[in-house]
This record gives sequence, structure tokens and C-alpha cells, in this order.
Amino acid sequence: MTKFRPCIDLHSGQVKQIVGGTLGTVASDLKTNFVSTHSAAYYAGLYRDAKLTGAHVIMLGPGNEDAAKEALREWPGGLQVGGGINDQNAATWIERGAERVIVTSFLFPEGRFSLERLQAVLSALGGDKERLVIDLSCRRTGSTWFVAMNKWQTITEMEVTKESIELLEPYCSEFLVHAADNEGLQQGIDVELVKRLSEWCSVPVTYAGGARTVADLDLVKETSSGKVDLTIGSALDVFGGSGAQFDDCIAWNEKNA
Repeated sequence: MTKFRPCIDLHSGQVKQIVGGTLGTVASDLKTNFVSTHSAAYYAGLYRDAKLTGAHVIMLGPGNEDAAKEALREWPGGLQVGGGINDQNAATWIERGAERVIVTSFLFPEGRFSLERLQAVLSALGGDKERLVIDLSCRRTGSTWFVAMNKWQTITEMEVTKESIELLEPYCSEFLVHAADNEGLQQGIDVELVKRLSEWCSVPVTYAGGARTVADLDLVKETSSGKVDLTIGSALDVFGGSGAQFDDCIAWNEKNA
């Protein structure tokens, strides 16, 4: 059944909410909705106390490892960690307390999908697919979506389709899908993408991007027949937003459990 899943987005060691499409190499291009005065550990504790499972911590670029480790110390076994994950460090993040690791860019050398790299990450995790989440964050091209990597700036050759989902599912326990063109804009979710994900995925999948209010949880539940979870970021009051109250999201989960 659809549930609200929280997030901790880290940029330069701070918890931020960023307009996803502006993440690039030019600092002046970055558009930030919110910079928190609280630490990553604070949010980890907040989610732990609210019993919000499946939260993801995303390290957006360098300088975020210490903050991520602080969050894991606050809630060992309760958080998924992504951003720069590869076959060399995946097991280390599990040892640090991550429930699961999330991998994207490493799977796409020069923008081309590498099954060998995916197998290498899974092998590093002892072959335990329950420890692995594949991030299929994507950008829309016409009526289709292509996986985006390198802070959502590089479009890969992989189209998000039923076939690509079926290729990847044997290697992971979940998918995380940021609609990068919607991320941080609070202009509504990509309903068509949510619908397709519910049709194509047989493992749990979390959608993020564009959510504005708690009513979007109802929309995702209806659109996906309860198969897709939703992350609300910039609209959430704990991230400086006014559209969605954190307590209301907790109550929604309890009501729809």
C-alpha cells in the first residue's frame, strides 16, 4: 500500500532542498529552496521517532559523507544511503549502518548501462539483493523517460520501460525514481510516470518529484493502485514548505497502513 517516505538530501554537508534540474558543475546555477539549520542526524531522529521506514539519504556531490554517517549513527539500520555508491564502498556503507545502499551513476559508465558493474555491486553485498536499491531517476524526453546520472545532469542511453525494469529487478529489492524535471518545483507530480511504474514494477518503488500537498499521497495511491510510495520534499514544513505538514503525513501513513 502507498506510504509517505521521507528524505534527507545532502549538499556540501548540509540538509537542503534543491531544484533538481539545476544541480550541475556551475555553482551559480544552483537553485536552493531550503537550507536547514538542523543536522542530518536531527532528521534521522525525527523519522525514527515517527516510525517512518524506507527513508533515503542522498549525498549530492562531495563533502557529505560525514553528515551521512552522523545520520546513520542516529538511526542505524533505518536509512537507505545513496550518492557515489559503487562496488568498492557499498559494503562499507552497510557496515556503517545503512539499511540499504542506492546506486545510480556507477552503473552507467559514459552513459551506457553496465550489467557487469551491477553484478559487481551485488557481489560486494554478498549477493544480497535486499541490501540494494537501484535509482532510476530520470528526465522526460517527449513521451518517454531516460535515466539521468551525475546529479541528474547526464542523460543515459537507458529508457525507463517495462523491459528495462524487468532487466534490473532480479538484482535489487527496490527502485527509487526521482522525476528530475519535477524535483523541487512543487508544480505537481508526473502522474503518467507514477502510473507506468505501478504497471512495470513488481518490487517496491518510491517516486519523488513535484509533490505539493498531502493530497498527492491520495493521488499516487489512486494512480498506482497503492503500489508506489511517495516522497514529499520541498513542500514539507520541516523543510520550510507550507503545502504539507509532517504530522499530517505521519497520520496519513497510519490511516492507510
